[in-house]
Amino acid sequence: MSKGVVYLVGAGPGDKELLTVKAARLIQEAQVVVYDRLVSESIMELIPESAERIDVGKNVGNHPVPQDEINRILLREALAGKKVVRLKGGDPFVFGRGGEELELLSDNGVDFEVVPGITSSIAVPAYGGIPVTHRDFCSSLHIITGHARAGAELAIDFDALVRLKGTLIFMMSVSTVGRIASGLMAAGMERDMPCAVIENGTRAAQRKFVSDLEHIEGVVREHQVKSPAVIAIGRVCSLSHRFDWFDKLPLKGKRILVTQPKSKASRLEEKLRALGAETALYPCIRTDFIRPMAPPFEDYDTCAFTSAEGVHSFFQWLFEQGRDARAVFGKKLACIGSATAAALSRYGLKADFVPSVFDGETLGREMVSKGFVGKDSRVILLRAKIGTADLTEALKAEKIEYLDYPVYNTSYVEHPPLTDLERWDYVTFTSRSCVDGFVKTQKRQDFAGVKALCIGKQTAAEAATFGFETVISEVATIDSMVEKVRESND
Repeated sequence: MSKGVVYLVGAGPGDKELLTVKAARLIQEAQVVVYDRLVSESIMELIPESAERIDVGKNVGNHPVPQDEINRILLREALAGKKVVRLKGGDPFVFGRGGEELELLSDNGVDFEVVPGITSSIAVPAYGGIPVTHRDFCSSLHIITGHARAGAELAIDFDALVRLKGTLIFMMSVSTVGRIASGLMAAGMERDMPCAVIENGTRAAQRKFVSDLEHIEGVVREHQVKSPAVIAIGRVCSLSHRFDWFDKLPLKGKRILVTQPKSKASRLEEKLRALGAETALYPCIRTDFIRPMAPPFEDYDTCAFTSAEGVHSFFQWLFEQGRDARAVFGKKLACIGSATAAALSRYGLKADFVPSVFDGETLGREMVSKGFVGKDSRVILLRAKIGTADLTEALKAEKIEYLDYPVYNTSYVEHPPLTDLERWDYVTFTSRSCVDGFVKTQKRQDFAGVKALCIGKQTAAEAATFGFETVISEVATIDSMVEKVRESND
């Protein structure tokens, strides 16, 4: 058996968008991922379902899996011929013990690569509005670990640090902040030197506290700052309020649960996260293309799509048959909304009809009232196996001949019930099935007090039956949902 390879990958400080392109690719290709506690959940979601996950749970002062055992795990998996990603917060060579993990691999002739990560020592202050260097304030930057073994003195040359007059960044130093401040002041640093402590840097839960050297320990204790946190000391910290862009994001501090299928949820989640919200993926439904199938679309003059999934399933089936978009030449194409029309455009086709309101009832009613279909029309609905009756009832009412043809299945995804649901500002629902799937995962039927952000009136009506407090987007689009959250936060 050939040996595998180990990739020592820096996951960065937490924000998924700070992950390097190479790191993201390797995570998605991994067969085994060995990870630490500080790797953010949004990055963990990139790991393929087929990959084995090994939690080595490293935390400051708490190593449930000893370093020697981690080294042996990497060697074992590589010798088994696997592609192993060792995923570490920040940069693996900046107080990450990455060098130690490579020694055993090197001794045993195992191939490895190192993928640097953006270190929190620089990124976290930047998210707190602190440039770690500025020519008006300092000419050097120093990164120090304030971690010490229990009962041991800090191995820090405070006199040298004070003489350098640079920006000091202390990592893993929450528990020793008082000793650090005392050491610097004893070495001659001004008691009013600006300081900042930033907890959960680059993440939506980030907290920042600005003080001075004399009072920084009290601030840390008063606000119960926990690891991971970065402590910055230096004149550049005085710029924090002026340059703080992260805390000014419009959804900073909001917690939003996204329940779309995993294949679709990233767009909504990314838009919310870009505005500062803390998000989590909790997909409640999944979609699977129906195969084999044989939709008799040639016998119908109008093809109607009620979701992007229906579009993709149908046209991918066409390609599987050795055909392409020319097969629908001469057909009229209707889409339930702009997102479905956008999916159709990926195949070089433009929707001939999109209703004024993006729901099934309006699609059926307006196709008739606006003359898109008439008594002589024959319509094939290419949609989910279990679809809402609103569309078909609207067509029946006008005596329009139609065939309801399923091209994909929707099923529910099992999850452990949430114990902290009330702590989320919104649960997002983009369809009735998302509502039903979510409710089935919870050990309750009454959701009074839980706010649901819904993509349209029909979805909101379904959520309301379970007691959710509903907020409805103006238009049935992801962008409109995001805008609704922004409006409610103003």
